[in-house]
Amino acid sequence: MKRTTQYRSRMLAMAAAASVVAGLGGCASTSDLNAMRADIDAAKAEASAARAEAAAASKAAAEAKAMASDAMSTANAAKAQSAETETKIDRMFKKAMYK
Repeated sequence: MKRTTQYRSRMLAMAAAASVVAGLGGCASTSDLNAMRADIDAAKAEASAARAEAAAASKAAAEAKAMASDAMSTANAAKAQSAETETKIDRMFKKAMYK
């Protein structure tokens, strides 16, 4: 029981000391606030630039996807044409063999 009381006393003393240190260190001057505002404005500008870059990348990705889709359609059409031509050649060859 003594240990629990001692532990609580120590924790209370440490909390009080931390509060005093935080209270003394928490005072900020106008120049500190102005510097913080400048940092915040810079962060906002960087975020805005990153957002613009992300939008541009998204647009480029959409264009690339459309081009890939067109290429796939062209390839499928060419494959179908090739299969049709192969079938015609095969029929012509068989017809020539029967003569």
